[in-house]
Amino acid sequence: MRVAPLTLGGLVCSMALGAVAFVSPGCASAQEAARWSEAIVEQDDAVFASAQMRAVADNVVLHQSAAGGWPKNTNLADPPAGPASPNVANTIDNNGTTLPMEFLARVISAGSAQYRPSFERGLDYLLAAQYANGGWPQFYPLRGGYYDHVTFNDNAMIHVMTLLRDISGGEAPYGFVDADRRRRAGEAVERGLALILRTQIRQGDALTAWCAQYDGSLHPAWARAYEPPSLSGAESVGIVRFLMAIDHPSPEVIAAVEGAATWLSVSAIEGARVETFTDAEGQRDRRVVDDANAPPIWARFYELETNRPLFLGRDSAFHYTFAEIERERRAGYNYYGDWARTVLDRFPAWRARVGATQGR
Repeated sequence: MRVAPLTLGGLVCSMALGAVAFVSPGCASAQEAARWSEAIVEQDDAVFASAQMRAVADNVVLHQSAAGGWPKNTNLADPPAGPASPNVANTIDNNGTTLPMEFLARVISAGSAQYRPSFERGLDYLLAAQYANGGWPQFYPLRGGYYDHVTFNDNAMIHVMTLLRDISGGEAPYGFVDADRRRRAGEAVERGLALILRTQIRQGDALTAWCAQYDGSLHPAWARAYEPPSLSGAESVGIVRFLMAIDHPSPEVIAAVEGAATWLSVSAIEGARVETFTDAEGQRDRRVVDDANAPPIWARFYELETNRPLFLGRDSAFHYTFAEIERERRAGYNYYGDWARTVLDRFPAWRARVGATQGR
């Protein structure tokens, strides 16, 4: 039985006859262009004017919830399996809402204004989800537990603030957003910035870094069993990068960046690297090995009082050695990374720019 061909961007990509599928040359790149990932918004403007991208946008709209948000870890390029559930988990985690909004903005700016109501519902959702203290929960409407914490984890809040910052400034591709929403987006960013400055952790008189999540009283808080209240060597980097992008930083912002940069510098782990290997039972594992030539790395968690790297498994027990936690977590979670390298590389140029601005 012959089946109608699948077309992408004007190409006849596949045709099925019986159990055999034939894929036309040149379609692999077209299919890759439409694959749902962060890379989908990093393509040339002309791509977003294609029928292929409008088809993806149709599916993105179908995944949007009644509340205006989107789920995470979902292939939004494919149509939903059924009608949208009223209990869909709207989230800013893992780019759950910000990425579809960025994508829709690119398609709208390429001439497809029919997706503007969906984008505006998403923007209204983000504005409604912000707490009065300036933070954003991981999920909204609220669902209880650590999901309600102000969430820097995996750059969730920073993704929101970056999007709102670009919208408020009318930057491409957000020139279509009305003045009132742009104003409210800017006000939300200012409230978020105030929260960032308020939650930076001090050790004595020194400003240091941030925890990945904060409770309703803005105290460092637990998330999952292996994510304790701590200083974050990962999430703090996204915050610092956001602060460094401010054109005319206040003295408070400058102090926050300088304090965090100093903390990241002294918290670097030298002479070691993380090695992935297969253990005697054939299981994937990781270990820390000495290497005098290795570039610096940082721990994901540092103890609040001592600044010692922390390692927790699913039993939530505190360990100060990576090897002491279970293999499943060692191999399945990033307790180390080179997160701060690029931001520290850029710090001298930022400091020179800020100093020049202050001297005017």
